[in-house]
Amino acid sequence: MAPRPAWKGYLKLSLVTCAVELTNVVTHTERVSFRILNRKTGNTVKRIYVDAETGKPLDEGDEIKGYELDDGDFVHIEEDEIEAVQIESSHTMSLDGFVDKASIQQIYLDTPYYVAPADKVSEEAFAVIRDAMAGKKMAGLARIVLYSRERPVVIEPLGKGMVLTTLRYDNTVRQPDSVFDEIKAVKTDQEMTDLAELIIDKKKAKFDPSKFDDKYEDALLELIRAKKAGHKAPKAKAAPKPSNVVNLFDALKKSLSSSDSGDSGSANASSAKARPAPKRAKPKAAAPKRKSA
Repeated sequence: MAPRPAWKGYLKLSLVTCAVELTNVVTHTERVSFRILNRKTGNTVKRIYVDAETGKPLDEGDEIKGYELDDGDFVHIEEDEIEAVQIESSHTMSLDGFVDKASIQQIYLDTPYYVAPADKVSEEAFAVIRDAMAGKKMAGLARIVLYSRERPVVIEPLGKGMVLTTLRYDNTVRQPDSVFDEIKAVKTDQEMTDLAELIIDKKKAKFDPSKFDDKYEDALLELIRAKKAGHKAPKAKAAPKPSNVVNLFDALKKSLSSSDSGDSGSANASSAKARPAPKRAKPKAAAPKRKSA
């Protein structure tokens, strides 16, 4: 069954327009989910709205959204009044500018969506816009009203379709300097950096998301199976906590000798292993030359 679109509207490049639909990239499905139960009866429970002053439950239809003013009063807003608020980006994404996707800092990237033509009539115009961006290796900037918020987005080609990523507003992003300014400048030892680079060489691999597994989810399933079988919850084995490195140079050397070259999946792993570890006494003579990117 095809996933339900998260948004339907139009993609516009100057005078070229095509109908498109957005589909969530992430499914949000969970293998393990819990319901809240009444411990005494075992029945499921439900949440209800309660008047904060009287403590009485609200009847169906009595809920209404309210915007709080500075004096503590509220402006009542009906659902149909919110739905009636329409601007251009409610139904049309206009490609107003184009950038190199790599120029967008990762901290501004939010949620991805697949973009596909919404009907047969739109397929040709969609393909023209997609192929033009692919040919120029550019991504388009636009705006879209999604989940009652206007969001800046970046759109780029992806195979036969496109992918849209919502962007965070600048005033919602904590800038790196506000956190990293407190990190003291450290002059690193080149020999130790070279050792760390050798470890990285040995662990080089291709990105393969299929190899990611949720060990916490597996542990929850093990707990559920044990409880279902009438057994006690399995005793959790405390994971060893790493301690601060006392001798960084020795830790790097031990890491290099213990790293598994079979995990690297790279020809560089064998060459890195063949190179002797640099000697502490002569860092300049023994340190391997840094390769250019």
